[in-house]
Amino acid sequence: MEGIPHPLPRTVEEVFSDFKGRRAGLIKALTNEVEKFYQQCDPEKENLCLYGLPNETWEVNLPVEEVPPELPEPALGINFARDGMQEKDWLSLVAVHSDSWLLAVAFYFGARFGFGKNERKRLFQMINDLPTIFEVVTGNAKQPKDQSATQNNSSKSKSSGKSRQSESQPKGVKMSPPPKDEDESGEEEEEDDEQGATCGACGDNYGADEFWICCDVCERWFHGKCVKITPAKAEHIKQYKCPGCSSKRARV
Repeated sequence: MEGIPHPLPRTVEEVFSDFKGRRAGLIKALTNEVEKFYQQCDPEKENLCLYGLPNETWEVNLPVEEVPPELPEPALGINFARDGMQEKDWLSLVAVHSDSWLLAVAFYFGARFGFGKNERKRLFQMINDLPTIFEVVTGNAKQPKDQSATQNNSSKSKSSGKSRQSESQPKGVKMSPPPKDEDESGEEEEEDDEQGATCGACGDNYGADEFWICCDVCERWFHGKCVKITPAKAEHIKQYKCPGCSSKRARV
């Protein structure tokens, strides 16, 4: 359990600093240190919570026993849902609850120390300038303009898990599968025709204005929106594994 090992924040700036520290810790748990987080959320254990700490660390632990708790508590029993859904969906769910918890903690401090209307508004504006944890985890956080330009000028030069984008397309436009006469081998064109005809997640056909991505393991094609992969995120993926293949690996 977390308790309160750190001094309580009393000003808007201190509360925001506390918010950023906890947020950074939660993002680590759900991105860079996700394998460690996944292992700690054993469904065979009791109800577990994910805590973000002010010093930019995180911990998975039992909820506090004190009733009512000193601080608002995060979502209870996140470990029970781990094996009941695809890993990315589970992480997205934990991210949503983590965003809600962060806001609850921040405005708990605001209420406890008598923040007025202007202070609450300023605190929310500072918080709102940051991407949510959900946006970071799902790859929906807004990218800087220079990164967007780089993404639009790049082409598919590595694995089939990378998106294809035309330099003539406006920034942020999602792309459809390549035309049949694209300069690739006949074998690859046949593979695109057979496996890229429908989305491996929803079963729908591809549209001319939709971003798509191919799994490097099962070689099925997916709508980016169905597997929560954006063009920006795809640019940084060396080998893409769809939720089904990722789930199989996690259970080996």
